[in-house]
Order: sequence, then structure tokens, then C-alpha cells
Amino acid sequence: MADVVAIIPARSGSKGVVDKNIKLLSGYPLIAYSIAVAKLARGVDRVIVSTNSKEYANIACEYGAEVPFLRPEEISSDYSTDYDCMKHALDWIKNEEGAIPSYLVHLRPTTPFRDPGLIEKAIMCLKQDKEATALRSVHEMSESAYKSFEVDGDYLKTIGSNSFDLDEANKPRQSFNKTYQANGYVDILKTLYIIDNHKLHGNRVAAFVTPYVVEVDVLEDFDHLEYQASKNPDIVKKLFLKKEMNL
Repeated sequence: MADVVAIIPARSGSKGVVDKNIKLLSGYPLIAYSIAVAKLARGVDRVIVSTNSKEYANIACEYGAEVPFLRPEEISSDYSTDYDCMKHALDWIKNEEGAIPSYLVHLRPTTPFRDPGLIEKAIMCLKQDKEATALRSVHEMSESAYKSFEVDGDYLKTIGSNSFDLDEANKPRQSFNKTYQANGYVDILKTLYIIDNHKLHGNRVAAFVTPYVVEVDVLEDFDHLEYQASKNPDIVKKLFLKKEMNL
């Protein structure tokens, strides 16, 4: 039985960018990048794509993933959650195969450029941390969130302080604690925690700091990623070299 299973959620029906998950990026479908990095990462025993689309399933299989089920439409809408997807995958594995893995590696297709070595490191970090309920990737924000504002009525106040005095926020950035933004590089999930607590991450989530990454949300993000790939072609080559050699 596979102990570490990568789950790549890739539903069809994106509103912002139509068929975003299979749109070509440097000649490869977006979903193929997450499949490729999962297959290259040591410690990942199995790669499953969770999709509601037969077309997406065929493309995923072409790049080496398993698609043993199609995700029901009722958990494939804009309002469906990551928990819905992961719970459905776990239930299918348990019901159809009689056992479950210890860990899920959650890879979002919208973050295509990853290093397999960092995926391996993230898996080991959570395996070694017995207290953590999950692991989640983050990158440092360019400006501390403590220098940000919210609007209360018609006036600005600093985040977290409940103060309308903005002069504190004008201090040098070195005066503030670093803050971090969650990204789609990798989440590592403990399956028993999901089953027992009906949630993915819990209240003791290990921080896994990655380099800044561009995530696909709007069409212009593809342009940015194409530019990155043109400046550093090895980003793409290292993921698909084995596939190209087999063609």
C-alpha cells in the first residue's frame, strides 16, 4: 500500500480562465507540471488526479498520473472546498482498496514551477514532526502585513491594532515582524487527522518556507510564467526531460 499519495485537484469549469488547468504553458498543459514534479519527488509513492472531467482525466493519464475515479459534480463547483476533494479521494481509496495512505501531498495545478527536492524535504519535515497536524507552504511577504490597513467606515486603521493612528505603520519595515503568505507550492496532510477531525490543516501547522512563486489566477499570470520560463528554460526541461526522452 502506498504510504504517501500525491493528490492533484483539477476540476473543469474555471470561470476566470476557461479550462485553466489544461491550458498550455511552454507547450505543456498546466496540470502536467504538478504531475511531473510529483513523479520526480522521491518519497511520493503514487500520483492521483482528482477531476470531474473525462478530458482532463485523459490528459492526466498521458502524463503519468492515475485517475481511478471522477469527482462528483456536487463537489466540483466554485464553492467546493479542498476538504471535499481530499475526503472524497480518501473515501474512494479506503472503500475500493481497503486501506489508506499515511500522508497526502496536496499539489495545486495553479503553481506549476516547483523543485522536486523541496517536495521531498516537505514530506520529511512532516514525517519528523510528531506534534504537527499538517504542513503548509508559505513565502515571506514583501511588506509586513502589520504595515497594511483596513477601512473602518470611511477611515483607515492599521491591521491588527484597532488603531486609527497611522504613524506607527510608517516605521521602517525592519521594525515589524516578518509575515508570510500561504501559497500553492505544497501542503502535506496527515490522513488520520483528516478522518478524526473533519478538517485538513488543524491548529498546529508546520511552516514550510519556499521561494516566492507565481500562481495562476488570471490570464496575465500565464504571460508572467511564460516570461519566467523563457529566462530560465531549465525550469521546464528538468520536469519533462524523462518524458521527452521516451517519446
